[in-house]
Amino acid sequence: MWSQMINQLGQLFMTGISGYSLTPEESSFLEKENIGGVILFTHNYESTAQLAELVNQIQTLRDDYPLLVAVDHEGGRVIRFKHGFTQFPAMGDIASLESPKMVFRIHQIMAQELSACGVNLSFAPCCDILTNPNNKVIGDRSFGSDGGMVSKFISSAIRGLQTSNVMACAKHFPGHGSTTKDSHFDLPVIKLSEEEILNQELVPFIKAVKSKVDFVMMGHLMVDAIDQKLPASLSPAAHELLRSNLKFKKVIISDDLQMKAITDNYGQDEAASLALMAGTDILLYRDISETQQAYEGVRRALKTKKIKNDLIQEKLKRIVSRKREYLSDFRPVYIPQISKLVNSKQTQILLDEINKNIADKKASI
Repeated sequence: MWSQMINQLGQLFMTGISGYSLTPEESSFLEKENIGGVILFTHNYESTAQLAELVNQIQTLRDDYPLLVAVDHEGGRVIRFKHGFTQFPAMGDIASLESPKMVFRIHQIMAQELSACGVNLSFAPCCDILTNPNNKVIGDRSFGSDGGMVSKFISSAIRGLQTSNVMACAKHFPGHGSTTKDSHFDLPVIKLSEEEILNQELVPFIKAVKSKVDFVMMGHLMVDAIDQKLPASLSPAAHELLRSNLKFKKVIISDDLQMKAITDNYGQDEAASLALMAGTDILLYRDISETQQAYEGVRRALKTKKIKNDLIQEKLKRIVSRKREYLSDFRPVYIPQISKLVNSKQTQILLDEINKNIADKKASI
């Protein structure tokens, strides 16, 4: 039982890697510990063919199910894969066209391009409502400052991704739009009332859950109306709000646990255990060395029964459910076909039209 549990424990981790291909050490860790997923960044991308080769290399290490292969692919300034992929504008600009149908189409194309290279999870869309215009970390990543309008676009984005076989992730729960601090560097504190949280910040997340989103990402946000001691990413109260109030039954993933909002305030073992015990299913780290340390910390917590076996099993069921639905018929990427599916002439025509309409809209204001 113990060896089986340890073999499954790695499914609760998603890690970054160092370059364009796996090192022998990275391959060994991913395979030996049965790590559940990999997140890719700009430093992992050179071309669509190289990306596909990397994903195929990663998937040779799979156990029962393929690994989750994730990326931040929002549009605008948050696209890790630059040249080669269609470079859609920021969602704040897209929203100015007031067309949920266009948002659906854009996310459908994004998913088709990602899927063509083997990426199966996009950390998008942002459900944050831009209620603070001085919020630079969110800014034009948000669909806007009105919860109702943001919700319409959120639904379209999720359906666009998931109907084209890429899992979507609503972020950053319970809402990062009212902050001024960036959780990459500091811990934002949100002073909104409970009523403002429920009736404003959570509205797009409620829509995301109703739209059957597969993942929700917990933000490193200190929300006083929810928990005055712990940030949402480590707070049982915040996770309970998502599970019980919003009825979300699928996978909860942490934001990057290497962000200074966490590392400046909590030890690595402490943060990993707190997140899992609070209700997070997958722990996210951008560096594999940090993933390895956190994995060993959680392994010790499981051995000493600080973290219970039953808790791990609940998380595994949710993760396996998503993998079974999306990845049961997995096949390696056929690289010669990518050029037909990514950044096509038709997509470029659509992109030119979108950019022109946005420019016209701005000129008319």
